[in-house]
Amino acid sequence: MKRLFLSLLAMAATIGLSAQQYVVYSITGHVEIEGNNGKRALQLRDKLHPQSTIVIPYKGKVELLDEKGSKKHVLKTPGRGALSQLLADRGNTVMRLTEQYLNYMRSRVKGNGELSSRRQSDPATVTREVCEKKPDFRAEFEAFTKQAHDKYEQFRSNAIREYAEFVRKAWQEYGAQPPRPRPKDETQPPVVKPKKDRRKPKPLKSVPIRFDEKPLPAPIPVPQPTPVVPIKEQPEPEEIIECQEFMCYGTPMRVRFKGKELFRLENLTPDGIADVWMKLASADYNNTIRDCLELRIRHQLSDWAYLKMLDAFSEACFPMQRDEATLLMAYLYQQSGYKIRLGLSEGRLCMLYATRHLVYGQSYYTIGGEDFYVYKSAGERMRICEASYPKEQSLSLLISQPQMLADDMSPARELRSEQFPEMAVTSQVNKNLLSFYNDYPTSMIDANVMTRWAMYANTPLEVELSNTLIPALREKLSGKSEKDAVERLLNWVQTAFEYKYDEEVWGGDRAFFAEESLYYPYCDCEDRSILLSRLVRELIGLKTVLIYYPGHLAMAVRFNENVAGEYVQLGNDRYIVCDPTYIGAPVGDTMPGMDNKTAQVILLE
Repeated sequence: MKRLFLSLLAMAATIGLSAQQYVVYSITGHVEIEGNNGKRALQLRDKLHPQSTIVIPYKGKVELLDEKGSKKHVLKTPGRGALSQLLADRGNTVMRLTEQYLNYMRSRVKGNGELSSRRQSDPATVTREVCEKKPDFRAEFEAFTKQAHDKYEQFRSNAIREYAEFVRKAWQEYGAQPPRPRPKDETQPPVVKPKKDRRKPKPLKSVPIRFDEKPLPAPIPVPQPTPVVPIKEQPEPEEIIECQEFMCYGTPMRVRFKGKELFRLENLTPDGIADVWMKLASADYNNTIRDCLELRIRHQLSDWAYLKMLDAFSEACFPMQRDEATLLMAYLYQQSGYKIRLGLSEGRLCMLYATRHLVYGQSYYTIGGEDFYVYKSAGERMRICEASYPKEQSLSLLISQPQMLADDMSPARELRSEQFPEMAVTSQVNKNLLSFYNDYPTSMIDANVMTRWAMYANTPLEVELSNTLIPALREKLSGKSEKDAVERLLNWVQTAFEYKYDEEVWGGDRAFFAEESLYYPYCDCEDRSILLSRLVRELIGLKTVLIYYPGHLAMAVRFNENVAGEYVQLGNDRYIVCDPTYIGAPVGDTMPGMDNKTAQVILLE
C-alpha cells in the first residue's frame, strides 16, 4: 500500500511538472530541440516542458514566455540540456512581466503574425522592440515608436555634441587635495574570560547601556545610474558580429566591439579629445554600451565593480594605448549614467569620478563644490574639463547585491568552536571576490567613520557561501532556541579565529567583509562583529546592531524571546550585547573596560 502511494505521489509530481509550459517567441541562431524522432529546428510558438531537451549554439539565444509564472526567460548560454537545467544556469536571465506586458506578449504569441527571429529586450535601457508583420494599426504603432526613438536619439546626440563642444574650451587648472588618511583609533586588546568563570557562570542581570548619541542610521542604497535616454539596439547580421573578449576578476566576459570602432587619439589636446568623443557618439558604439550594461545586470556588479569591468574591457581593446583606453572607459561610464570629468596631467589623460563617499588614501579635486577622485594615479596638478552631462549621477560604494564572479575557491579551512566542538565547519571562499575586495576603496559617508562598518556589515554574502557554509551552520543550529543558537555562533566566532591587530598584519586599519574574515588567518574586533552580525541575520533572522566604543566594536541582537544580559534600548526593542572579542563570554556579557557612556549604536539593515 505504501509503495502504491509513493508511486501515485511521484506520478502526480511528474504530471505537475509536465503541466508547466514555456512558449517560444524569439529565436536567434539555429536552436534545436531533441525528441523521440531525432533533432529538429526549434520553431516560434513551440511549447516546451521542463523535460524538453534543447541545444543552443554559440551566439544563439531563445526567449520563452512563462504565462503561468508571468515571467520571460532568456536562454543564451551555449550547450545542450533539459530545459529545467538551462533555466537554472547563472548565465541565463529571467524577468518578471507586468500584466499589461504579459497580455501583449500573449496576443503576439497566439496571433498569426510573424514574430522576429531576433528580438532585443534590455531592462537596463527600458527599450522594447517587437518586429511583427501586422495590419495598418501595427504600422502606425511602429511609426510612433520610431518617432519616439528618434526623439531620444536626437536628445542624446545633442547632449553629446554640446558636451564635446565644452570639452574644447572648458578646462581649468587645479591642484590636488592631499589624500585623506585612514582613521586611527585607540586599540583595545581582546579579553579572555577565565575558564573558572565559564564553568560556573553567574546569572546575568538585565542592565541597560546608556548612550547619549543618537543611533547612526544604516546607509541607504540608491538605484544605479542609467543612460540619459534608452540606447537603441543597432541591428547587425549574425555572421559578422565582432566581440572583444576579456577577463574581469577571473570572470570571462564578452562585449560587441567592431574593428572599425578602434580609434587613435592623435593629439592629446582639448580639440583632439573632443574630435574622438564625437566619433564615439556614433551609433556604432550603441551595442557596446548595451552589452556593458547587460553585464552589469547579469553579474550584479556594484558601481565600483562596473567601473573596474569597463577598465578591463577598455584595456583589452587598447592594450598598449593608455590614453585611448582611458577615453573609451570614460565615455562608456558617462553614457551609462555616471558623473565623470576628464583631466590632463603629466602628458596623460585621466578620468575622475564623483562620489558622495569620502575615500581614504586617494588624492582628489574639488570641482564646483563636489569632490572628484582620480581613477588610477596622476600628478599633483591637473588641467580638468569642467563640462557636465545631463542627469549624471555620482558613484556609490555600497554593495547591495552579491557580486556574481566566476568561482576560484580557496583551499578548505576548518573552523571549530572551542566550547561547542560540534560547531565545526569547512569554509571555502571565492578568491576572485577577494581580489575585488582588495581593490575596493575604503570610505565613509557624511564624514562619519562609523558608516564604513555599516557598509561592510550590510554587504550580502557571496552566493557560493550562501549555498555551502550557511546550510552547514544552519544544520548545526537546527532545533536550538534563539539564545542557544546565537550562543553557539558567538563562541564559534570568538574561538575559531585568531586575533591580531590590523597594524601588525596590514600596517594600518583595514576592515574586512565577512568573506575576508573567513579566508585570512587573522582578524580583529571590527571584523568579528561584522561577520557575526551577518551570520545572525542570515541564519536566525534576528535584527542586529553594532556598538562602537573608542577602540572597540561589538554587536547586539534583538531576540524575540526573553534573554537576560546587558542591552541597548532602541524604541520598544531591546538589543542584547554579544561581544565576539570577549573570548568565552556568553550572550549578554560586556567586555571589561568598556565605558558605556561613550557607546554609540550603528543600525544595520
